[in-house]
Amino acid sequence: MTIHIPPGAATPANDWDRRGLPGWTYHNPALLELEMDQILLRHWQIVGHVNDVPKPGDYMSFDLGPERAFVLRQQDGTLRAFHNLCRHRGSRIVTEGSGHCKNALVCPFHGWVYNFDGTLRGAARPTSFAELDKHKFGLKPVELDVWMGFIFIRFKPGPQESVAATLAPYATEIGSHLPELMVPTGQLWNSELPVNWKSVRDVDNEGYHVAMAHPALQDLYGFTYRDTDYGPQLRVSKGTFKEGAGRMWSVRHYVRNSTPHPALPEDRRSLWGYYGVFPNAVFITTPETIQFYQELPIDVNRSIVRGMVYRYPEESRKQRLARYLSYRIDRATYAEDTQLAIWSNESMKSSAFDSFHLSDHERFLRAHHDDLRRLLPVLKLDHPPAPERMAEVNSALHGARD
Repeated sequence: MTIHIPPGAATPANDWDRRGLPGWTYHNPALLELEMDQILLRHWQIVGHVNDVPKPGDYMSFDLGPERAFVLRQQDGTLRAFHNLCRHRGSRIVTEGSGHCKNALVCPFHGWVYNFDGTLRGAARPTSFAELDKHKFGLKPVELDVWMGFIFIRFKPGPQESVAATLAPYATEIGSHLPELMVPTGQLWNSELPVNWKSVRDVDNEGYHVAMAHPALQDLYGFTYRDTDYGPQLRVSKGTFKEGAGRMWSVRHYVRNSTPHPALPEDRRSLWGYYGVFPNAVFITTPETIQFYQELPIDVNRSIVRGMVYRYPEESRKQRLARYLSYRIDRATYAEDTQLAIWSNESMKSSAFDSFHLSDHERFLRAHHDDLRRLLPVLKLDHPPAPERMAEVNSALHGARD
């Protein structure tokens, strides 16, 4: 079989370290605790879109490791995020992934009542508490930011600036799709994968495998696929399709029915773009939609992949059909990537596994690993420290580097 690699996708070179992260870093619980604290909880995480919570009282919840939060539309139309735990006994305040609260937030455990702004309205049987200062027992806020209609939160202070500053190189291209106007196509989806979260991101960070592993994508745009560096931690893959392309049924009919929004510039009217959001998410743009997905660790060997597709509020029949066909293509691609992530992840437990040996077309994968190493220098070690010394060794390596 001839494998077609997009010309110009990477600059050939022989003087770089072709190894990826060592295998132990994908199966070490102590390391995952460090990754959670130092990376995932300290970087912006996508919760959803402003049109997922259009009315006062609408909410979306978001869990990540030991933390849980929700975003709530206020009476004045603004958005606020809070830790999803009652100040009484720590129960969840909202129990679903999304929903609506009529007039207040009511804890389902003992009935403590909170206003939409997080202040405590009242406790059940308040005289049973010797003293209860309502001002001290409001819900704890979580940092929130909105960019191009997408809602982000961050549980702990971190190295990234505002989302607008962090993703500024993407603004013109993603902004041309008018994302603020888009509406959800359904409920947020999520699926559980038996892999470390980094294995999902590893598959996403290179286009070398598209020709072999993704027949539908190769049929759609494979010969034009490009990986491009947009700056620190910002990497983009793009492919364009041509009218009449497509040997596969779903691809052929997608190309035939694809109907870009009139506002899209010419160079994006037949383009699929994949925009990485460090450390664990991607935006996908097509002529008809924008979607995001992200991988969230459950434990060292399990992850949730979570996402949503958004469309224009006024959609023609052809656009709706094209969206359905793009979903078929994307569904097949996701299944293929899932299997690749599983095979790669499980291989690292084998006595035969030495390391990755990366192609020039996989330099983005190496760059992503380097981004992680800069934040957690313990990832540079060929062998893991003792679990109880993981954080200590990482801190020492930080100090040595500084």
